Amino acid sequence: MEVFRHHIYEFKKGLRNLILHTAPVSDVPEIVRALTSQGIAYKLSYLRNGHVNVFFGHPDCIAVLGIFGDKSLSDYTKEEDFILGVMLGYGRLEECRRYVMLSEKERARVECAAD
Repeated sequence: MEVFRHHIYEFKKGLRNLILHTAPVSDVPEIVRALTSQGIAYKLSYLRNGHVNVFFGHPDCIAVLGIFGDKSLSDYTKEEDFILGVMLGYGRLEECRRYVMLSEKERARVECAAD
């Protein structure tokens, strides 16, 4: 929970607009209590391994995630993956490279299927 508290600190200081924190499901009540008491918007995404991805931050960022739906991160489109990476503050150049790489892999799969 120490890392989670530090993530709240970073958000409140304006260092990041959106944070992704992964925690055991057993921490959910305490996490929800902390975010709710501080008026921080959040979205929970339960994982198959007994953990949960907790997205929290600016309400506009959480709204974007709501538009993406309740799917697993591995099911995001390459465009959703790109947007999420940028919103989380990952390097834009690295996200561009990742998007191009995913696009090339997708193109190669389509070409193989057509053969």
